[in-house]
Amino acid sequence: MNIDKAVLDHYLSTSTYTYAGVYKDYFKSLPDDLKELSELVGQQYIQRFVLKCGNSGENENLRYGDMDRFPWYRMCCEDDILLTAVAMTAEIFRLNEKGFFPGRQVEERIVISCRHITVILGAILKAKGIPCRSRAGIRAYHGKPVDHWINQYWSEKENRWVNFDGEGIMYRECEGLFTTYDIPDDQFYWIAQLWLDVRSGKLDGNNYILLDGSKSLKALAKIMMYDFHALMNDEVNYHFIPYFIDNNRLEIDEGIAKEIDGLAELMVNPDENFKELVNVWETNRKFRVLNAPLIRTMDNSKVLFESTSNG
Repeated sequence: MNIDKAVLDHYLSTSTYTYAGVYKDYFKSLPDDLKELSELVGQQYIQRFVLKCGNSGENENLRYGDMDRFPWYRMCCEDDILLTAVAMTAEIFRLNEKGFFPGRQVEERIVISCRHITVILGAILKAKGIPCRSRAGIRAYHGKPVDHWINQYWSEKENRWVNFDGEGIMYRECEGLFTTYDIPDDQFYWIAQLWLDVRSGKLDGNNYILLDGSKSLKALAKIMMYDFHALMNDEVNYHFIPYFIDNNRLEIDEGIAKEIDGLAELMVNPDENFKELVNVWETNRKFRVLNAPLIRTMDNSKVLFESTSNG
């Protein structure tokens, strides 16, 4: 694959979320082998849905630890608190100053979900000098299709992006079919192509329902924005979304849908269309300016709607 050096440099750079800060040298000291690294990092956290299951369902044999030991007074999901790699790592050290180590007790782990796992793994790989990016889409393996985040890292040896799921330890039933540390492209629904297939009528958007209950174009538009921002090194939290798909808006109108069509056509081949995607990032306020719990459309209205000469 021929890829512009500027693209790889972009994915070596860090965001607010993947900046390693004082932990850069520590991240460099962690295992270089991807499977070993992912399994070590996996022993520092509890996936929020595993904690919800307790000692039943997927954790019936306590493969992830005894959830009854998790302190009742702690938050059952720390996604909204530990947004950055630095925050997650600091909390891991606070809970046990040994840092990242095998066999960490349940009560000493942080509770996060897939987006956060891609952020901390991305931060570690970038610190090691490996281009890496988070991707948001739909998981085609492990049960019914569900919205999910994975990583891609650039393999200089193989001259390609390698898709990997840092939660690979959770998907052991995939073993023998493929490894979650090198996921085939057809095992992950890339959101840009999925959007275009739904828009063309090739697929039924109602088959894709997010964990928050939204479905069809509104659901897919959310993931499109997550993936677009992630491609631009802005791995936003689930609550950060453009005003036009905020929860107060019920439908995606045709005008917005056509704009997303154009973005999707670029995102199908993000490396080939990198310059065009950067141009959208730098000029399209509608896609870039986000609502958040304390910043709503009215707060952003001056930025979003005022007439300017620079787009």
